[in-house]
Amino acid sequence: MTDRYAVIGNPIAHSKSPLIHATFARQTGQDMAYTAMLAPLDGFAAAAGAFRDQGGKGMNITVPFKQEAWKLATRLTERASTAQAVNTFKFDDGVILGDNTDGAGLVRDITHNLGFSIAGKRVLLMGAGGAARGVLLPLLAQVPAELAIANRTASRALDLQEQFAVYGQVRVSDYADLAGQQFDLVVNATSSSLNNELPPLAAGIFGPDSLAYDMMYGKGLTAFLSFAEQQGAGRLADGLGMLVEQAAESFYLWRGVRPATPPVIAQLRV
Repeated sequence: MTDRYAVIGNPIAHSKSPLIHATFARQTGQDMAYTAMLAPLDGFAAAAGAFRDQGGKGMNITVPFKQEAWKLATRLTERASTAQAVNTFKFDDGVILGDNTDGAGLVRDITHNLGFSIAGKRVLLMGAGGAARGVLLPLLAQVPAELAIANRTASRALDLQEQFAVYGQVRVSDYADLAGQQFDLVVNATSSSLNNELPPLAAGIFGPDSLAYDMMYGKGLTAFLSFAEQQGAGRLADGLGMLVEQAAESFYLWRGVRPATPPVIAQLRV
């Protein structure tokens, strides 16, 4: 029997996950099928439960169901528990294991694909929503010299600082207070790039060796990456590599084998 997996979301037609996982399966010789599922906004639990009851082995969860998936899981990994969001289900012997592979995907893209070491670096994370929450623990695990969070609403950033204090020191900063500071790695975890907007970044935060990383991806540079380029950032990267790497992390959780990601990233760049 071919093992069945799916990605579930609303909307979902744009998802690259079926192509990515089909490529992973061919590459590693896994007998599996992976499809996209559109769930009603008020019908995530029912749709996920039906897929599981019909023999599904696991799922990826995307917008807007990651927090609902976190509540539905019967067991959580540490990174899913701290993120309070789940993007991967593994169904096994009555257990719904919930994991969050976003942060692992980000870190692996930065450290392996881009060859940028986070350890000992000054890191700025922009945003304090779900995307930022999902990557904080893996970033702290890399032991940066400093990890600062900037967000328009300071209270949300302060909540993250308090929650993650046990894992490492997190500094909260207003965008205005960033003036005169410089960072080695700046990660845009806000949704600003969806609207081609730019958070109110101060000039001078990028150096010639800085990496500007936007978790969004698309054709051409986002407003954030264009700003970083104009400000002299040495390296620019969008979130396509993160997309593939978080998928590979899910694939590894399900199948116990880690696929080669660079060929898939290159394929999606075409």
